[in-house]
Amino acid sequence: MNLSDMRAIVRKDLKDLVEPYRWSDDELERHILHAVKDFSGEVPYEQKAAVATTAGSREISLSALTGRIMVEAVEYPVNQYPRSYQRYTLWEDTIYLPGEEIPDGSNAYIYYGKLHTLGATSTIPAKYEDLLAAGACGYAAVEWAAYAINRVNTGGSTTPREFLSWGNQRLDFFRGELKRLGRRNKVRIRQLYTA
Repeated sequence: MNLSDMRAIVRKDLKDLVEPYRWSDDELERHILHAVKDFSGEVPYEQKAAVATTAGSREISLSALTGRIMVEAVEYPVNQYPRSYQRYTLWEDTIYLPGEEIPDGSNAYIYYGKLHTLGATSTIPAKYEDLLAAGACGYAAVEWAAYAINRVNTGGSTTPREFLSWGNQRLDFFRGELKRLGRRNKVRIRQLYTA
């Protein structure tokens, strides 16, 4: 699914199908991308990258990993059985390896999460597209509620309150599902024992 398809789904869920539209395409895209960013924080796009180390240095630069939002693991040396995961600390774009293994200039594998994309190609699994639409609808409705205060509405003076209520319900559902799916709520077996 691309951004245009997602915008059409969100517009349909908002019942905003007749021109002039209540929300412009740019406004809906902003709300969709807000939902994508929230989703990425809990269910990041999983990546693995080979990053060169510097001989004799415990620091590994991650500046080349664009869109990174978290680091899950560092494997060094690589391609061993069992895999050799290292303890690490992360500060900005630099990983520090405090263990006994000192890099010799060969590659390390960095397992990390990055922001999902919803452009010409999407990194978001199809099973989560409706969840993203719910989040985008919630953001759009709350934004409209703030905009509609002290404005003449054909729906009457309760329209902003109804938009706010409906938007908050959608956001509560969205955030609840993100919390349920989130990586922070998963048991990581590898942390229950030492290699």
